[in-house]
Amino acid sequence: MSEPEQDWAKQDLHLGAEVVSSDGKVVGELKRVLVEDSDFGLRGIVVREGGRFSGLLLAPGSMLLADEVIVPPAAVRAISRDRIELKLSSADVRNLPPYLEYRQEPESRTDELIEQAEVLGSSPAIPASVHQFANKPAGELEIEGGESVMLGHTGQRLGTVRDVLFDDGELVGIVLRPDGWFKSDTILPRRFLGRSDDLALFAELTEEDLKHLEPFTP
Repeated sequence: MSEPEQDWAKQDLHLGAEVVSSDGKVVGELKRVLVEDSDFGLRGIVVREGGRFSGLLLAPGSMLLADEVIVPPAAVRAISRDRIELKLSSADVRNLPPYLEYRQEPESRTDELIEQAEVLGSSPAIPASVHQFANKPAGELEIEGGESVMLGHTGQRLGTVRDVLFDDGELVGIVLRPDGWFKSDTILPRRFLGRSDDLALFAELTEEDLKHLEPFTP
């Protein structure tokens, strides 16, 4: 008999929650969520592996690039506020596709000089010739803690993402830590969310809308 589906989706996902494999190993923490930009349904969670799980602590001199993996919602067993339990073993998790990919591209003479300076300064920075790409379809929004939230295309920043709010597997809003307008965190409903890029989320609202945002109470 197959294992019954868990009704975990009605509980909130929280950025930064600890993620644990089915064999009890701490994988890492919830770093990002991926939602469909058409219906805001959850499409996956992105887990950043901890240093011990990924092996970085065993080889601190190495440059480990792919340390975030995509976990499908069907692979989640249970959720509490600070903990996510997976149906996957630690071996299964290590076989999941990476979220971030790094590709080598031709570099200019300026890039070469920058890289040489970083080596001389013992900098662990990724070489300028290596570019980062998110392994997600174009129709998915990425939401990450600490990400900037911009007011449309005005260049004005509303604040940063503190957390996400889900109900029955759908994103209902984000918890926004504002820049200037409020003294405390507030809820930005999903209807105001537009597209995202690698650096920010974009919110489509007016000054009048800003006055009616509700404060967030955990």
